[in-house]
Amino acid sequence: MAINSGIKINIISTALVVSGIFLVIWGYQLSESFGSQVSQVVTGTDTDKVITIYLAGAVSLAIGIYLFIKR
Repeated sequence: MAINSGIKINIISTALVVSGIFLVIWGYQLSESFGSQVSQVVTGTDTDKVITIYLAGAVSLAIGIYLFIKR
């Protein structure tokens, strides 16, 4: 039973790391879009959507790495 649990944790941690990387890349692409650049010029900050995607990616990546190392 412990082997099955380890495999499940490994799959979950890998999925979290991959999705975290995907979200960070997606956030970067959104930050380079025309609408986001206009918002950066006007307000001086990124849009809320970009920041939310960056944060979700960072949290997913951190949890995935933690689970992978903890195992």
